[in-house]
Amino acid sequence: MPRRYLVVVATFLLSFLLYVDRVCISTAKGPIVSDLGLTDKQFGWILSAFAFGYALLQTPSGALADRYGARRILASVVGFWSLFTGLTAAAWNFVSLLVVRFLFGAGEAGAFPGMARAVYSWIPVRERGLVKGINFSASRLGAAATMPVLPWMIATLGWHLSFVILMFIGLAWAAIWWLWFRDEPAEHPGISKEELAHILANRQDADSRDTPVRPLPFRRMLGHTNMWLMMGQYFASNFTFFFTLSWLFPYVKQTYHLEYTQAGFYTMFPLIGGAAGNIASGLLVDALYRAGHHRISRRVPAILGFLLAGTGLYFSVEQTEVWGAVIWLTIAIFGADMTLSPSWSFCIDIGGRHAGKVSGTMNKAGNLGSAVVAIVFPYLLAWTGGPRAFFYIGAALNVLAIILWLLANPDRKLQEEPAA
Repeated sequence: MPRRYLVVVATFLLSFLLYVDRVCISTAKGPIVSDLGLTDKQFGWILSAFAFGYALLQTPSGALADRYGARRILASVVGFWSLFTGLTAAAWNFVSLLVVRFLFGAGEAGAFPGMARAVYSWIPVRERGLVKGINFSASRLGAAATMPVLPWMIATLGWHLSFVILMFIGLAWAAIWWLWFRDEPAEHPGISKEELAHILANRQDADSRDTPVRPLPFRRMLGHTNMWLMMGQYFASNFTFFFTLSWLFPYVKQTYHLEYTQAGFYTMFPLIGGAAGNIASGLLVDALYRAGHHRISRRVPAILGFLLAGTGLYFSVEQTEVWGAVIWLTIAIFGADMTLSPSWSFCIDIGGRHAGKVSGTMNKAGNLGSAVVAIVFPYLLAWTGGPRAFFYIGAALNVLAIILWLLANPDRKLQEEPAA
């Protein structure tokens, strides 16, 4: 098997684990709130603490991945966040859980920027759309698996032991990655000469690790319109998707009067839809790129995704039966996840050897959207007496994101043009 395919398998498993660890707090809401005496609004702040920690460290972790390589950074961040996954079980009150989940989010911040740097080094440009789609589909499958499995696991073993088990799984992945992966294909002892030649000839700029890297100061990066457009549209994407990781399970359970395991069954379908959206978008991105439509290959899948996301959110809130709501939410998450492959491919396009820093900055803005969702949903529910306002705001943000994509141009590299 080509070694770059094994890199895709390894990052697939990492993305799967990333979201199992991330979404388990939502499925464990009932026993955690009960044991620690928390309110829904306090639990919203705990979910938001993760998102703020995750957003805060995006750009620094991406810059570290660019400088030190995906091998060191991914092994380190996976080990760090796995430790705080286990320490979640040691929380004894609101403040302690708030701190632990903030640090857990800070640890997870380096995952996708680190993977973006690995993709830049190992994956030819014509294969990147599908690879990013595969990686993000794994995250959705991990979250989907968590919805029905974790409630059973928590009911059987308790939420404390469940978090400790997840910690050891993460530590095992970090150790294996450190031993096997190399930052440059040429450094890997198992790669064939043919595959190495293929990778080096088809990377974005066919660069060598010995080529000097021009610096990309933060001020310069933020002086480009492309960067702000990507940040804005990713805020809208995460606003839609993070609802599934934070409040979807308790929302469906309470709104449609479901049992614990029933809610887990229904809430896995939007996440499976998200996985399908990632694969579909990745295939579409690569097909359009191979046909010679570079700019359209990024723009069209994202615009189509935001159109589906806004439509799904708008109609989901009007449903009186759980299946109706789940079908429309599945359409919404399918659409929201169609935006990921073009977004990250776009950042690799314009960032080049600074792909980690650029994609991390976009992801920072996106996860500010996640933080807003975690806090705003319970407050809007209390202020307006229902979920309509939240879903309508989400639909409007998706429409705005379509406009931002119409203005984005992946041919404008951050290094090649002067800052505005």
